Amino acid sequence: MSDRYRAFDRLTTSILEDGILEVVLDTPGKLNAVGHEMHTQLADVWNVIDRDPDVRVAIVRGAGDGFSSGGDLDLVADIADDFETRARVMREARDLVYNVIDCSKPIVSAMHGPAVGAGLVVGLLADVSIAARSARIIDGHTRLGVAAGDHSAIIWPLLCGMAKAKYYLLTCDPVSGEEAERIGLVSLCVDDDRLLEEALRVARKLASGSQSAIRWTKYSLNNWLRLAGPTFDASLAMEFLGFTGPDVKEGIASLKEHRAPRFTGPASE
Repeated sequence: MSDRYRAFDRLTTSILEDGILEVVLDTPGKLNAVGHEMHTQLADVWNVIDRDPDVRVAIVRGAGDGFSSGGDLDLVADIADDFETRARVMREARDLVYNVIDCSKPIVSAMHGPAVGAGLVVGLLADVSIAARSARIIDGHTRLGVAAGDHSAIIWPLLCGMAKAKYYLLTCDPVSGEEAERIGLVSLCVDDDRLLEEALRVARKLASGSQSAIRWTKYSLNNWLRLAGPTFDASLAMEFLGFTGPDVKEGIASLKEHRAPRFTGPASE
């Protein structure tokens, strides 16, 4: 693997074949939860991919039994407890969204099992998103006690419409792979045993096509997302404001104790 990816030790990167880079989220024993280091690297790797002359397409997937279970609870607790951590992670969350959008190379995501949190940012912002039937796509922010802010406001309404976006973002109900395809939240849904095969098929098609045409088409289409930038920035600010409040403490505790949360924080507008 090129030295340019050596710094990304929390991600597994490899060239599958000519022009196709694979990025694997791999946190053994934690369903690929995103901790401090992985969060930083997941935000930064897309700039490196963008500048890599040997890469024409990137595939992103999760190792083992799921795509990603979201932010590691230790990371979430540190965000709530420490201002410097909160400011850093908010910047990284912003960079992750915009770096995926601005990466000139097409990105193909292959999601199976749980697909939550920072991993889901890449999964749904990918240019071609492929979900296995086993996928359980969840935006769990309001369950945690903070606003849905890390990507959802910029992309969910555009993909599946405002009514479905509001339902799933407010309730945190899981979306199956089949339902995600039905409502337009993902590009394709396939049987689990065909997930990687299908991702590679799409990647090969993109890698063999006119690179200027494909990249300029991606850039043009992503202007819809850039137009939603102020909406995303506001949602991100509201999410991280929530990390300073009482509800997130109860959200973290309830997740650790495997129980329903009992939110008592004051309501405000």
